[in-house]
Amino acid sequence: TQTEIINLEDLVPTNHLYRKFTKLIDLDKITNKHLTTTAGNSNYKGYGINTLFKTLLLQHLEDISDRELERFLQENTAAKWFCNFALSDKTPTYSIFSKMRTKIGTHLLSKIFNEVKNILKSKGYLNEVFTFIDASHLVAKANLWQERDLAIANKLEKLNNTTLPKVAYDQQAKFGAKGKNKFWYGFKKHISVDMQSGLINKVALTPANITDAKGLKHVLPSSGAIYADKGYCDKQTHIDAKRKGCNLKAILKNNMKNKNKGRDSFITKMRSPYERVFSQTNHRTRYKGVAKNQFAMFMESLAFNLKRMVILNEEYGF
Repeated sequence: TQTEIINLEDLVPTNHLYRKFTKLIDLDKITNKHLTTTAGNSNYKGYGINTLFKTLLLQHLEDISDRELERFLQENTAAKWFCNFALSDKTPTYSIFSKMRTKIGTHLLSKIFNEVKNILKSKGYLNEVFTFIDASHLVAKANLWQERDLAIANKLEKLNNTTLPKVAYDQQAKFGAKGKNKFWYGFKKHISVDMQSGLINKVALTPANITDAKGLKHVLPSSGAIYADKGYCDKQTHIDAKRKGCNLKAILKNNMKNKNKGRDSFITKMRSPYERVFSQTNHRTRYKGVAKNQFAMFMESLAFNLKRMVILNEEYGF
């Protein structure tokens, strides 16, 4: 019989993605500041609260479900290393992850997201001089045929945003529309992206019936020029932007007096590279309700920024 001592540190490649962004930003320091002192017991469910936070972040880095995350932690040595587990440690079961989300909550997670963003600003990754803003659809978990049958049973004549909460699985979701042909039931995510770096600056979730223009105030940067599509060209959006110290440059609708096709073509070209932020995200909700899905949006954006930070560091040496 031969005994071999194995060091988990040696099993994770030196060029692994997890190693790269842990070298660039100290997540443990940030989570210690916001979670250990605020969220209560640091040894939650037998695990460190910082460790469990990292498992939730890992879920969005890999885009996997709770049950897939449980197995991923059991089998993947890099995942164990990233979350501060020893090779032989017992990893959490899937039921712990939902309890951990509730314990952290959206408010604390927003503080962590903003702390990371401020660090990125201080290191020169993000500057808010030029900002891309847009909104995209999120389809909620629902069975509209069953909900329609329940509406008929309750003698509701129509299934719309007024009657839907009486029969829907997710009562905070709404019907949304884009143009005359695109409809969905769920939410809308509003995102602002720094155009210097492609990093997500702010993210917000609203019911699907909230227009892009009304959602603008949730994701306005602190200054700079904003490039937006025709969903943001009304008078109120310019007022909201001006109050924040921003200069809104939105594409105008074809029937507007001051329509300038050359100007709008320039804005379209400026915006097009940043549409990839939406192409890399899921358009279906993970959870029920605004708060839980806002939590997921923060985690998804944090994971996106960490990956993007590694790319920027390798390409430009920030």
